This record gives sequence, structure tokens and C-alpha cells, in this order.
Amino acid sequence: MNLSHIRKPKGATHPRKRVGRGMGSGHGKTATRGHKGQRSRSGHRLLRGFEGGQMPLHRRLPKRGFTNIFKKRFACLNLDQLASLGVPAVSPQLLLERRLIRHLYDGVKILGRGELSAPLHVAAHAFTASAKAKIEAAGGKAEVLA
Repeated sequence: MNLSHIRKPKGATHPRKRVGRGMGSGHGKTATRGHKGQRSRSGHRLLRGFEGGQMPLHRRLPKRGFTNIFKKRFACLNLDQLASLGVPAVSPQLLLERRLIRHLYDGVKILGRGELSAPLHVAAHAFTASAKAKIEAAGGKAEVLA
């Protein structure tokens, strides 16, 4: 057995259906389109959500909520993740290099889960109150970046 003997199993492929090629083909006259109506005509294309002229569902339902275009998206990190780094100073660039965050978005926010045993200088765009208190209690500094 070699690659030149490989074939598709019998019955795996079928000849293309040739519609509209006379009555003898079995697919003549209406060419499998049925009788009359929008789908029997040439060039028909229904829009997504079209319900035959009835008001579509996505237009019958009311609109709700809004998207705040000024919302800030932060890459969030907890104190226990910073403590496991084992470095005296933490910056957003270091976090990107160590792959603790994938994107900077609008900045880095430090959250307060975990404890710090050693003083740590943390530079980030935002801190929670508990994170800032724990960093300063351990003798470190929480620097807010612009």
C-alpha cells in the first residue's frame, strides 16, 4: 500500500446536481425552486432577520442600556501576585515582561488580596484603598502614574 493507491470510499462523492436542464434531467421547469414566491425569482437575497414583511424580532424588542464610551479598562493584579515576583520595585513594564498582564489597556490597577512581607515600591495607574494601606503598612510606596 502506498499513497498512489489511496481513494475516497465508494459513495463518498456525488455528481453535481444540474438544475434547469430540461424535463429529462428530473430537475427541469422550476429547477427545484418550487412554484412562485420570492425565493423562486432570480437574484433573491433575504436580509438577516427578515420575517416575510412582519416586523422582525430585533425591531419589536425595546432597546435597553447604553455603552459608556469614557469607561476605563484596567489590567488588575492582586498583592499576592506582586509578592511572588520577588523584586523590590514593580512597574507596568515589568508586569508585561513577566507576563502577569497581557495588555495595558488604560493602565494597571492593584487590588488588595494577599499580604506583603517585604517593602515594595509599586508604580501603577490605580490602587484600591486596601491595597494602598497594605503596601504602606509593609514599609513600601504606592506611586500613582498619570
